[in-house]
Amino acid sequence: MTGATQLTYSGIWLAVFTRQLCLPVPAVLFLMSAGALAMEGQLHLSLVLLADVVGCLCGDGVWFWLGRRWGSRVIRLVCSVSGDPRMCAERSRGFFDTWGLRILVVAKFVPGLDGVTPPLAGAEGASVAGFVAYDSVGSLLWTAGYAGLGVIFANQLDRGLLLAERFGLLLGVVLGVPLLVYVTWRLVHLLVVIRHLRLRRISPALLQHRLDDGDKIAIMDLLYFEAMEAGIAGIPGAVRADPTRLRNGPRLVVPEDVDIVVYCSSKNEITSARVADALRKRGFEDVWVLEGGLDAWVLEGRPVTTALSTPEEVAARMGIVIPTA
Repeated sequence: MTGATQLTYSGIWLAVFTRQLCLPVPAVLFLMSAGALAMEGQLHLSLVLLADVVGCLCGDGVWFWLGRRWGSRVIRLVCSVSGDPRMCAERSRGFFDTWGLRILVVAKFVPGLDGVTPPLAGAEGASVAGFVAYDSVGSLLWTAGYAGLGVIFANQLDRGLLLAERFGLLLGVVLGVPLLVYVTWRLVHLLVVIRHLRLRRISPALLQHRLDDGDKIAIMDLLYFEAMEAGIAGIPGAVRADPTRLRNGPRLVVPEDVDIVVYCSSKNEITSARVADALRKRGFEDVWVLEGGLDAWVLEGRPVTTALSTPEEVAARMGIVIPTA
């Protein structure tokens, strides 16, 4: 293994550590390569396992501390990259409520669960000793599994690395260029959406004025995900809706004489921008984004309440049908 022979214990630790921080590092390939090198006697398998387990514990320990320090806000941050953030959080909490810290033993083998369980354990007040014990077992099983594959398929992995070394540049171009184009396109699209919505934003003062005048305005509160914590307040008269279902679920029904105002907890209105863009693509033109989100409304001293309208109440008042779970 010409290229892999440069693999060191510190490199293995760093790869696993950064992977547990949810960075896009191919730690699995490092583990399999380390196992193959141990098979050839170039590395000690016991030290490989030790470096991997310590890397996992260090990375998971960072998330555990963040969960202990900031609670559900960290859970929301980790789950925000999933397709359905609320489902991600609810599923993880369900597993943790059922199995407790024992879920750490298998979490690394379940996509989507690995990144959530360490901060969730911290947020739920698990003991440090218990977390370290169960996470160590899970890390060792995960590490031994992939390093063991490297041992078993050492010859095949060696040939694969030689091919990658020979055609590495070509492979990087074939895989990297489309990925770069896609990421760039998504970023540009989001920036265009946000810039376009600047022309369709409404200030808290103007929204309050229109509400006081009795204008027909359906206010969509997009804090559905944050509402996993009890007592999240919103604008009086608003209805709390799942932003994922508004974007991808059944069609929203809104009479032509009703305007839509959406707001979220982000000062940059990212969630609101995505929902408003999706609604416009579905044919709704009178969609407005609350400037500054809920924070701006609160900072101006405007009223909030935890007794928001239900979808049934909004339907009776304005004839709107909101997709619900």
